[in-house]
Amino acid sequence: MLRLTNTLTGTEETFTPMDGEHVRMYACGPTVYDFAHIGNFRTYIFEDVLRRHLLSKGWKLTHVMNITDIDDKIIKRSTEQGIDLQSYTAPFTQAFFEDSAKLQIQRPDVITPATSYIPEMIELVEKLLASGYAYREGDSVYFRVAKFPNYGKLSHLDKRELKVGARIDAD
Repeated sequence: MLRLTNTLTGTEETFTPMDGEHVRMYACGPTVYDFAHIGNFRTYIFEDVLRRHLLSKGWKLTHVMNITDIDDKIIKRSTEQGIDLQSYTAPFTQAFFEDSAKLQIQRPDVITPATSYIPEMIELVEKLLASGYAYREGDSVYFRVAKFPNYGKLSHLDKRELKVGARIDAD
């Protein structure tokens, strides 16, 4: 039996796949702007232990991991070096998987780079803007927290404690 804490309720619950046999596990992968360090690998070691446990229960598992191969740091550094994003991130991505193998972390079934979904991201942001759930500030787009009543519910974040404009000032 596998028991996990339900982040929303804070209670421990018995885990079973939704259909009784197939676990679908998504994990955020690394942001490949630099080499990963041992502290970064704590997350991936936990995911590997969980993955192996789920498989030991006889369940089918599909483990998907993204690679964040585009963000402000990556764009800045690749521009400074005068190379495209893929050329900049490729060595860090390769090193991540080499280091993972040295740690005997099993590879996810599906590995997908964020840059493969740029059109979908743009479409989603446009929908959020059109519906009022996001707004532009300078060259950036931000989620309009006040428009989403359940914002912070899963993380137990109290919206009253948020500092208005804090993210914009830091951007």
